[in-house]
Amino acid sequence: MVILIAPENDIPNEIEILHQLFQAGLQYYHLRKPNKNYEEHVNYLNLIDKQYHDRIVVHYFHELINEFSLKGIHFQEQKRIDHIDNPGQYFKNLNMFGKTISSSFHETEDIESCYFEFDYHLLSPVFSSISKTGYKGRGFDVTHIDKTIIGMGGVSTKNLAEFTKLGYKGVGVLGGIWQSENPKETFKSIINFQK
Repeated sequence: MVILIAPENDIPNEIEILHQLFQAGLQYYHLRKPNKNYEEHVNYLNLIDKQYHDRIVVHYFHELINEFSLKGIHFQEQKRIDHIDNPGQYFKNLNMFGKTISSSFHETEDIESCYFEFDYHLLSPVFSSISKTGYKGRGFDVTHIDKTIIGMGGVSTKNLAEFTKLGYKGVGVLGGIWQSENPKETFKSIINFQK
């Protein structure tokens, strides 16, 4: 399982590159744009070919799931802490039928003690981040946790085997793709390794 996280700030040819990645087999695109408001999220989604909308997971403005035929919603860690204690209330006005629900974590203990059944859990930083300077990897081993955990932080074509050894069911990548000379080829080599 390969999850691509959106670059925080728009980059040149972003939508064009994204379409190439969808064509190359990208199934999980996490739309994480903290600086965009609701309207800007709508405009961004409208730039993406509708046939790929069901591969997009939104981090902000979860109500977009009612407007677009998206894959699912994602909870940043603080939002999970704030809302998941009373999930019935939170999901009441969201059309979640057949959609994925995921969340970010930064400690293995929090994943183990989380009673809410997320479809998958993003854990970071496993290795030192490519996109965030000073975000040092912690080498989390999750082989003992019976949940779908996706490793993030420092994902590159060189360390994919390490993620597998540590028990991850996939990787979440950001800088490794977006800062690559050839995002499509880099993505293909990651996805081929994950098969």
